[in-house]
Amino acid sequence: MPKEGYESITIPEELSDEISKFIESSKGLVPNKSQAISQAWKNYEKAFLGEKNLKPVKIGNKLVGHDQPIFVSAEIGINHNGSMEICKKLIDMAVDAGCDAIKFQKRTIEKVYSKEELDKPRETPFGKTNGDLKRKLEFSYDEYKEIDEYCRKKGIIWYASAWDEDSVDFLEKFDVPCHKISSATLTDDEFLMKLKKTGKPLILSTGMSTMEQIHKAVDLLGEDNLIIMNCTSTYPTANEEINLNVIKTFRKLFNCPIGHSGHEPGVWPTAFAGAIGACMLERHITLDRTMFGSDQAASLEKRGIEIICSLTKLIPLLLDDGVKKVYDSEKPIIEKLRKVK
Repeated sequence: MPKEGYESITIPEELSDEISKFIESSKGLVPNKSQAISQAWKNYEKAFLGEKNLKPVKIGNKLVGHDQPIFVSAEIGINHNGSMEICKKLIDMAVDAGCDAIKFQKRTIEKVYSKEELDKPRETPFGKTNGDLKRKLEFSYDEYKEIDEYCRKKGIIWYASAWDEDSVDFLEKFDVPCHKISSATLTDDEFLMKLKKTGKPLILSTGMSTMEQIHKAVDLLGEDNLIIMNCTSTYPTANEEINLNVIKTFRKLFNCPIGHSGHEPGVWPTAFAGAIGACMLERHITLDRTMFGSDQAASLEKRGIEIICSLTKLIPLLLDDGVKKVYDSEKPIIEKLRKVK
């Protein structure tokens, strides 16, 4: 998009050739000339204006940004297995660990899945078809009202990823503080516009998406009030497919907060994500990784999410400001060990 007041830009032929070479060498990170020019402007702003244009995003009463404490979201998703008792235990677990928010998933089953998909045979604790399972995992309005009241009582933010337009309207009834865009819906332009029209902060998950698809989604949504999450959509994610350096790539390409939505086993990749620049971390949680459910094995149990929350508080302290200095605690060691000439 051209800057305000400019409808078009004429590019000299020599510069056009150089831009074409740059696009080719970027290996898909910058898919076209428009994006290349946009990226050049962003690089100029960062080089000469600093990162003051990277406004934090406000979710509830908390700020998410690269100059803010790392924001930790515990995804319950569908790990409640349709049980409000399990759901509340997971909320308690997230609160006790020190998480900033809780995330759910909301679907209108008949809109998201075809009749053929729902009728497929599937042996589960809840019935003999895929539809039996999917319907069991969806909470009703009254159940979400109970969740809303319980989270308010516990003092923790909750939000969800809607998978269809009716589910967006459903969540808006609870005045959720933000909306999560699932990786599955990143390429649905009409759905993205539905979410944008809510005026709420948006969290964009980028699993199973190319850079061209991500650029298109970001152009549609705009970078104001947007958080982009590095993500790989396999459960659990193999180490060689986590690719945490995408976080650094996103920080160079986009002028908005960048986070990491992890499905990897264990805590260390998530901690490393925070250490290399993710300002928001999202992990599934479970009471027991051996429970029934497709997301359980990629989730963290109580001790795991506690470690993540503890490490995120340590990361800013450990990284500090990058200025090499002699600490007061070192001075007695200097007198003891260093020869003076």
